[in-house]
Amino acid sequence: MSSLTDLYDEYAFLDPDDRYRMLIDLGRALEPMPEPLKTDATLVRGCSASVWVYPTVRDDGRLHFLADSNAAITKGIIALVLSAVQDRSPAAIRATDITAELAPFDLRNQLSSNRTQGIPNMIALIRQTAERYA
Repeated sequence: MSSLTDLYDEYAFLDPDDRYRMLIDLGRALEPMPEPLKTDATLVRGCSASVWVYPTVRDDGRLHFLADSNAAITKGIIALVLSAVQDRSPAAIRATDITAELAPFDLRNQLSSNRTQGIPNMIALIRQTAERYA
């Protein structure tokens, strides 16, 4: 998974249509989430599209998230969020201001409010998971 800095370097030079395509491509590149993990327990509340996030813990204690959505753009947003936290320790995730990390992408002004309304809930779920495992 690319770093957010690398992704932003590419994103910043794109026009709005190409930014949508980039988000869709990022979503397509997400690690597949097995269908049995897409349950009510892994569903992120408050998203206009269905979003599922399932945390796993690596042998070294780092958190790895599987995630999916039924909407292509939303899946790309998930990929951006995960780029800020994927395979990091719970303490590192807790210390990361994910919202600030995503701020350069200016998603609220680039996408409709329906597309971005669930981002705070995704971030909260990831932070709660990090808290549990810290």
